[in-house]
Amino acid sequence: MRLTIKYFASIREQLGMQQEVVDVDAPQLTIDALRARLASRNAQMAAALPEGRRVRTAVNHEMVAGSFVVREDSEIAFFPPVTGG
Repeated sequence: MRLTIKYFASIREQLGMQQEVVDVDAPQLTIDALRARLASRNAQMAAALPEGRRVRTAVNHEMVAGSFVVREDSEIAFFPPVTGG
């Protein structure tokens, strides 16, 4: 399954990249499982997407929960929660 992954804000800064295309050997995958796979690739990914860090996720421009199932050719965006005042 081919996915386009986009990174925003501090996650993008930590990784030093804005987006990437990944091939995942699975017919479908939850956001949580995808995040765990990405984090397991190397120390830099593990630091940017650790399990305990609050990260918001959008699939094809719609906000989703970690249990959302991703399918072929989806665009996934990871970004930290926005704060402001």
